[in-house]
Amino acid sequence: MVAERTVEARSGRNLRLSPAAVTAVLWILAAAVYVGGEAIAASVFPGYSYATNYISDLGAPVVGSYQGRAVDSPLHAVMNTAFVVKGLLYLAAALVVTRAVPAGARRHVVTVLFIVFAGIHCIGVSLVGFVPETTPLPAGSLHVVGAGMAIVGGNLALIAGGIGSRHIGASRAYIVVSVALGVIGIAALAMLMADGGSVDFDILPDGVWERAAVYTITVWEVLTGVLLLSSLGRARSLSER
Repeated sequence: MVAERTVEARSGRNLRLSPAAVTAVLWILAAAVYVGGEAIAASVFPGYSYATNYISDLGAPVVGSYQGRAVDSPLHAVMNTAFVVKGLLYLAAALVVTRAVPAGARRHVVTVLFIVFAGIHCIGVSLVGFVPETTPLPAGSLHVVGAGMAIVGGNLALIAGGIGSRHIGASRAYIVVSVALGVIGIAALAMLMADGGSVDFDILPDGVWERAAVYTITVWEVLTGVLLLSSLGRARSLSER
């Protein structure tokens, strides 16, 4: 009986997911929901171009022309739902992983900033989903505000998360990559505003700059999730030896 209870106890521990595992799953799921929703909506959008169309065109509920671009997204609800769900998953992962770190690291200013920026990202990307780009003014201005919050908040969270991860033993390479991705995302947004708002030069299409600013966050989500799962796998292997 004692042996049976021991086996059951070990099985119960194995079935319970650690905070690191939950965080990894949430971030990878956030990336999958976002990229998947984008791909599904784009697949039925006539002539949609990842290079020249904005991501928000996929969430536009009207058919016609918007800012000189043809918009016709039959699955706009899919894209807008993906925006909101992605934001919630991102924030949930940030809260779980932050709660799991030692109390001293949790109170560090960089960790606090990471949560603040993750919250800004969540609110911003949710606004993008709830207020499509074609919403009439003045309410429509919330879409632009939300897009800015989503991109800036998300990329600043990468920088803060990367710097803060040194307090929990993250590798130098991970810290450098996290900060670099955040900087690239912010720089891409700046280029989108400069390149897209100028007729004097046109380095890259707007859709490329926008995706460069957004996909840095997606890449980081997948990278962090995979590294967390890998570290858990290595730790389990060592414990079973």
